[in-house]
This record gives sequence, structure tokens and C-alpha cells, in this order.
Amino acid sequence: MLAAHLDPLAASIFSLITIASMLLSFVMLGSRWLKDYMYAFGVQSWLIALLSALVGYYGHYPELYFIAILTILFRGLFLPYLVLRILRRLHVKRELHLVLQPSTSLILGAICVVFSLVVGFRVSTVIGFPENVVVLALTVMFTMKLVGFLILSVRHEAVSHILGLMLLENGIFLGSQILIPGMPLLIELVVLFDLLVAVACFGVLVRYLLARVGSTSSLELKRLIG
Repeated sequence: MLAAHLDPLAASIFSLITIASMLLSFVMLGSRWLKDYMYAFGVQSWLIALLSALVGYYGHYPELYFIAILTILFRGLFLPYLVLRILRRLHVKRELHLVLQPSTSLILGAICVVFSLVVGFRVSTVIGFPENVVVLALTVMFTMKLVGFLILSVRHEAVSHILGLMLLENGIFLGSQILIPGMPLLIELVVLFDLLVAVACFGVLVRYLLARVGSTSSLELKRLIG
């Protein structure tokens, strides 16, 4: 495992990028403005692309340079542009339907960090790599996934659900770059492009909601029950 054999400088850079990526997840969780979601996601994707390039450099995985470029183009530029374009057409600026207030959501997010840290430490010990970078990578990956699930649970705007799914994907992608950088290129590409399908499907869903019920809240989907 590359993360278990990094020099101090590389380990510090990797740790800084992963922590910054996790903090951007809390920016998404603590904000009600939909544009802030996408800007934070775009910056987070750029950081993950930088991480991919650094892993490729330190681990001698040249294919990761290609993955880093695709990450910047699709996750960092195209997907945020696509979602922001949907927002402009819908004239939706902020999340109106909240189960929990942002402050309460941030407290739950902090609990997720503590839980992820405990799980990450246990997992790293079981697999025999208790190094700090490995524990941190596992912690950030689990945290981003839990925060993504939290956004899916406590937000009801369809665009917020898109964000939750994209955050889940970013968490998995970030963890895979550090823990298993030798993952076959085909799998990397599948993980990279499946978000495009998800955003396209949600785009259709949002248009349906707006045309049928005049709202982009997923709460309106309860009308399909029966």
C-alpha cells in the first residue's frame, strides 16, 4: 500500500489535501445556498484531481495523470456547470425544505467524523497498516460517505440529492486513490463517469417535478405512493 510507505513531506501533503476535502463536505452540509454546494464540490473535485496526480507521481502510476485530467474536466468543471445551469433555469437559489437546521446538521457531521475515526483506526489495524495517512484516508472516506447520506436524508431539494450522490462518489474516489491506487483503469473510469448518468437522470426528474407540481422538492414524490 502506497500510503504506508510515504516520506514525511508526501504524507503531509496527502493529509492536507484529504483534510481540506473533508472540510469542504462540511461547507456543503452547513449551507442552504445551492450555488455554494456546487462551488464547494468543484473545489473538492480539483483537490481530488491534484491528489490523483500526486499519487501517480509518488507511486509511479502514470495512468493516474489521465484520471486526474478527467477528474478536473468532468467533476471539477462539467458537472458543476451542468448543475448550475439547471439551477439558473429553475430559478432556485436555496434549500427551502429542511428536516434539520444547518447548525444541527454540522453537529451530526462532527459525530460522523468521530465515528469514522474509530472505524478507520480499527480497519487500518485489522489490515495491518496503522499508519497515520491510512487512518486519515479511511476516516475522510467514511466521513464523506456519511455526510453524503446525511445530505440525502435531511434535504429535500432534488438538486441537494444530486449533491449527496456526488459527495458519496467523491468519498469513494478519494479513498481509492490513496488506499488502492493500482486499481484497474477501467474501474476508475466507471467510477468517474457514472456521475454523469446520475446527473442526467436527476435533470429529467427535476424537469418532471417542475412541470407536474411546480416544485423541485422531492417531498412531492409522495404523490406517487398508492
